[in-house]
Amino acid sequence: MQFTDRLFEKVKPVWDSYLEHPFVKGIGEGTLDKGKFIHYMKQDYVYLIEYSRVFAIGATKANDLKTMTIFANLLHGTMNFEMDLHREYAEKFGISNEALEATKPSSTMTAYTSYMISQAQLGGVENAVAAVLACAWSYNWIGKELAKWPDALDHELYGNWVKMYSSEGFTKIADDCIHLINEIAKGKPEHELDKLEDIFIKTSYFEYMFWDMAENISMWPVSKLANV
Repeated sequence: MQFTDRLFEKVKPVWDSYLEHPFVKGIGEGTLDKGKFIHYMKQDYVYLIEYSRVFAIGATKANDLKTMTIFANLLHGTMNFEMDLHREYAEKFGISNEALEATKPSSTMTAYTSYMISQAQLGGVENAVAAVLACAWSYNWIGKELAKWPDALDHELYGNWVKMYSSEGFTKIADDCIHLINEIAKGKPEHELDKLEDIFIKTSYFEYMFWDMAENISMWPVSKLANV
C-alpha cells in the first residue's frame, strides 16, 4: 500500500463533494455562469503564481539532483502549460495578461496560498510536495471524472478546461507529485506521516473553499465596508 492510497482514502468524501459542488457541476454540464468562471479564472491565475513559489521552495530544499529536477519541471509545467490555459481564456474575455496578473486576491486565495507557503517553509522537501499535492492531484481527478460526462469535452467554453485537466500532460504533473511523495514517505515514522497527511487534508478542504469562493464570486467579507 502506497502512502497516497492512505491519503486518498482519507479525502475521498471531500473530493466526491467537489463533483457535487455547483461550480464544478456547472463546468461539467456546461451551465456555469460566465461571470463566475471569469472570477475563478482570475483568482486561480494569481493562485498559480503563489503555488509556483512552493515548487521553487521544494527545489531549494531538495536533497538530490533528481528531486530538484522534478520540482523544476513542475514549476515550468505550472507557469507555462497550466497558466497558458488561463491566458487563453483571458484573451477570449478581453482581459490582458497585465490585468490578469494584477488581479486582487480574495480572502480564500490568500489563506490557501499562505498556508501552503508557510508549511513548505516550516519543514523539509516533504512538506513542499505535501502542500501542492491536493491541488495537482484533485484537479486531474476532477478533470478525468468530468471527461466522462456527456458533452463535457465538447462544450464551446468549458470543454478546454476539462480537456486540460484530464490530459496526458497534466496527468504527468499530478503523477510526478504522487510518485514524489510516495518516495519521500518511505521509511518515515508515523508521526511524520501524520503531519504530511494533515497538510494534505487541510489543502483538500481549501480546494473546496476555493470552489465556494468561485461560485459566490466572493472576495473579502467586509470588502464593501472597507471599499477594498
